[in-house]
Amino acid sequence: MNEQIANDLKNAMKNGDKFKLSVLRMLKSALQLESISKKHELSDDEVMNVIKKQVKTRKDSIEEFKKYNKTEEVEKLEQEIEILDTYLPAEMTEEEITKVIDEVFSELNPTSMKDMGGVMKKLNEKITNADMSLVSKMVKERLT
Repeated sequence: MNEQIANDLKNAMKNGDKFKLSVLRMLKSALQLESISKKHELSDDEVMNVIKKQVKTRKDSIEEFKKYNKTEEVEKLEQEIEILDTYLPAEMTEEEITKVIDEVFSELNPTSMKDMGGVMKKLNEKITNADMSLVSKMVKERLT
């Protein structure tokens, strides 16, 4: 994973793709910071977690920029997310998420919002490649 990012960074440099280059440099520095804090080379799973955090940060920023009608910034962040998404596996569809939620609900039989923590903990174990804020929203709707 690290090698692929490094190669893409070199290619962006060679091709003069300044936007992609800047996104990959930001990613590379985030990976280095994580590697330093963990005191070891990052595994592919750890690299993916860093990328997911980067995407989440950008999605949160998009929501804020939308509130103030900053369309240029929103478009820029969406392009950055597209670049970062190339390193992540495809996200689960709502149908696939619903199936997993159904399984967990039949397993745990939650009755109220008090059970939300247990349900989300179980879902975190089963769902690896989905927007967890969407999952959380779906579970809340189901519990209410």
